[in-house]
Amino acid sequence: MKNKHKFIAAAAVASVSVSAVGASAASNFTDVPAKYEEAVQFLTENEITAGYSGSTFGTSMSITRVDAAIQLARALGFTDDDTYEDAGFTDVPERGQWAVNALAESGITAGKAEGKFGAFEPITRGEASYWLANAYSLDVDETVTETPFTDVNERFGPYVNALVESGLSLGKSETKFGAADKLLRGEWALFLYRGAQLPGNFLLSLIHTNDTHAHIDNAARKATVVEALREENPSSLLVDAGDVFSGTLYFNEFKGQADLEFMNLLGYDAMTFGNHEFDLGTEPLAAFIKNAKFPFVSANMKADANANLSSLMNETVTDKPVDGKVYNGIIKEVDGEKVGIFGLTTAETKTISSPGDDVVFEDYIEEAEKAIASFKAEGVNKIVALSHIGFQDGGGDNDVTLAKEVEGIDVIVGGHSHDKLDEPYIDETGTEPTVIVQANEYNKFVGTLDVMFDEDGMVTEYAGELIEVDAQNEDKTYVFEENQEVKNILATKYTPAIEKVKAQVVGSASAALDGERANVRTKETDLGNLITDAMLAKAKTIDAATVIALQNGGGIRASINAGDITMEEVLTVMPFGNALAIMDLTGAEIKAALEHSVSLAPEQNGAFLQAAGLKFTYDSSKAAGSRVTSVQVNEGGTYKALDETKTYAVATNTFTAKGGDNYAMFKTAYEDGRVSEPGFVDWETFTEYLAANPKVDASVEGRITDTKAAQ
Repeated sequence: MKNKHKFIAAAAVASVSVSAVGASAASNFTDVPAKYEEAVQFLTENEITAGYSGSTFGTSMSITRVDAAIQLARALGFTDDDTYEDAGFTDVPERGQWAVNALAESGITAGKAEGKFGAFEPITRGEASYWLANAYSLDVDETVTETPFTDVNERFGPYVNALVESGLSLGKSETKFGAADKLLRGEWALFLYRGAQLPGNFLLSLIHTNDTHAHIDNAARKATVVEALREENPSSLLVDAGDVFSGTLYFNEFKGQADLEFMNLLGYDAMTFGNHEFDLGTEPLAAFIKNAKFPFVSANMKADANANLSSLMNETVTDKPVDGKVYNGIIKEVDGEKVGIFGLTTAETKTISSPGDDVVFEDYIEEAEKAIASFKAEGVNKIVALSHIGFQDGGGDNDVTLAKEVEGIDVIVGGHSHDKLDEPYIDETGTEPTVIVQANEYNKFVGTLDVMFDEDGMVTEYAGELIEVDAQNEDKTYVFEENQEVKNILATKYTPAIEKVKAQVVGSASAALDGERANVRTKETDLGNLITDAMLAKAKTIDAATVIALQNGGGIRASINAGDITMEEVLTVMPFGNALAIMDLTGAEIKAALEHSVSLAPEQNGAFLQAAGLKFTYDSSKAAGSRVTSVQVNEGGTYKALDETKTYAVATNTFTAKGGDNYAMFKTAYEDGRVSEPGFVDWETFTEYLAANPKVDASVEGRITDTKAAQ
């Protein structure tokens, strides 16, 4: 498997262009015989070459290695607008450097010797066989040493054989390939034309999002990104891996309908459900589904007994999905090929959200296998899973395990764990590879993935990237302009209501709450205590065994004035929208984390931990790593000495849980599968706590004490 983005995109372009080729455009050239006419027209119409001169194509002339490289690079979709790794050849003229570098970077060709490409030497037919076999990903059998041709040596035997097997060449005669002969420009035109018509190569382009969580302030720029990607490839599928619900005031106010208007406008093709789609029960979700102009997929969610969802459920795989309905899977036709799409939702939803007793989440492995079997029965061998189970999440189900244990899934578009996969992750455990992608969170990125399938439905090439929606130029202007229609809808229909909500009072503080940067990063503060108390209270509703909560000081961005607490103040304190995570940690790991927390004290450190459920002392005069002198954990109302051999349930935010601020012990726990990610954004957890405790009287309680400072 090789990541060759331009190569992948090119095959589809060439295939489309071939269908429009006629037999008359080559008439401008006086030296093009009938057998070359279609090939020459293909090259000229696709701007691969303009011919040798205005009236001569040069069909009987030999072609140099650099000119062959330029034409092949253009045929594959590489352009001189892009940047490629310098191959280090000193004899390539400037006009061909981009093409030679592109082909070398992709492993299609190499030089004649170190530092020498042989740019102006004629390319032989044998050398061309090597280039073509690599360029079009032909099935090369390296063990082939003999061919029907008497003039092909062992070096080129496998590649000439691949050309013959694929139909790219039959040789010059039954016994002669012409391996050492100079390649003619007309012959090269035929090779490139035939390469564009190779059967079985199908490009699927996906545009994907996940865990957007009602972050629609940048919806107008997101629309521009999606439109640009669609313009590049009109056959792209736009899909979402769940958790559109919960996370900003837009959801609190509009229950997903604001997000849905923009999803409908962008023309999503399918979506699966995240756990947060059930945060308010199933009534808002049912309204969301009914108003959608696209279908939903969920193979492991069963809701036939749920009054709100039962009429929307269809436990089947269909090639005729209806908008606003839910299916185990759907079949989309893309450029004449069938693509199966099914969905999975984490079983944790039962405990971390509110689906109700009559919504069941069945085993994701078993249901995935059933969905694949259904697709296979319909003749579908290109299968995409929209998965909201986490990339390597420790909740008991995740994408990496799914890829390893279930054969037949070609692509997993993931969500739930908010991973920022800058490049696709490839699992090659089974007989066929599985490509996994995920686009982080909060509409920060739009993901794009190209996968090339062979005629048996196996992924042979892939390329993917995340496009930053709010990317800025050097002058701080946005790279992507706002879509005017979306901008107007947002400004007139939704934003005014949000501004009113921000002014709402959500609690009252008897005294100012200290969130000053210099304090939350160096010592215990009353606001730090309040935030961790809220975090611990929420975590206990999910896992009653949770006894500790930890908040990195760098995540607290402002103080709160005495008197009424407004929603806008809360959002200023917690602007990042960090979500809740629950870690299973040993006492030894907790102590190591506390050591890291105070390692720079008394200097400011964003990693400094505010805490609930424990109290500890440290001596900042001692060497970093040996400062913590005592740790006690509140267990059932009684503080007990930390047991370094015991395992504790500890709440924090997902940033810290994944190793943010260099918490290596947390990162290890995450990678070990000891972290659950129920979600629930920090500011929302905080306001929920304020609603239950509206009269705030927080104080510093001696949870964190520097004994040196006390001396």
